[in-house]
Amino acid sequence: MANIAYNKLTSPQMRKLRAHELVVLEEAAQWDMQFGSFDIRMYRWGAAEDEKILLVHGWEGQAGNFADLIQKLLANSYQVIAFDGPSHGFSSKGKTSLFEFGSVVEAILQEHRCKKLVSHSFGGVPTTYALSRHPDIEIDRYVLLTTPDQFSQRVDELAASVGITEKVKRLLIERLEAEQGIDASTLSVSNFVQTANVRKALIIHDKDDRVISIAQSRRVCASWKNCQIKEIESTGHFRILRTARVLDDVVAFMN
Repeated sequence: MANIAYNKLTSPQMRKLRAHELVVLEEAAQWDMQFGSFDIRMYRWGAAEDEKILLVHGWEGQAGNFADLIQKLLANSYQVIAFDGPSHGFSSKGKTSLFEFGSVVEAILQEHRCKKLVSHSFGGVPTTYALSRHPDIEIDRYVLLTTPDQFSQRVDELAASVGITEKVKRLLIERLEAEQGIDASTLSVSNFVQTANVRKALIIHDKDDRVISIAQSRRVCASWKNCQIKEIESTGHFRILRTARVLDDVVAFMN
């Protein structure tokens, strides 16, 4: 049972893109970045001289989920860079983890020198993890469209979905800790943000989000200097990426 739970935790499922999202991806310059055993699909829109913004999708998401935001950013003269995480979207497939995802974010930030970031959902975890490990990476503006906090909560959700016992859950955590050489109890966005070099951060979270409780974003913001949180309604966890007033808030904060 621990193996079943482990496979589920490290094997993201594919979600289909909408027709509009596929069209936006087709408009991008595309290439593959070699990272370990993965070919990471990269995307770029906009003029080379425009200011860069990096977009980081959530777990089981992909770059195309940002289609509406990408169009809004291009209309405001930004160069947009995005990617499909390891085993996500059009990148190659295989077992992956928070840590590998974070290393990909780190590599992209170091290569492209983006000073502005937007993440959705789980994308905030590998991004803040990468920034906490490299305070030399300076970020001017960072918007998190919802964020989880503690890694243990993800394990709890997984345990509930597959019906495993506390003993099996403990075995799962022990396996992850042994493989990654970490203490799972220290893995939280609230901890990561305290050493991240971010000048200004904004978290936008729907009060009725059924995927990630707004309480998690509140804890993260309370632990983060120079962070503000905007609590909204009537968007949910995924429609937040396509809601005009949210996209306008993102652009306004970036400017």
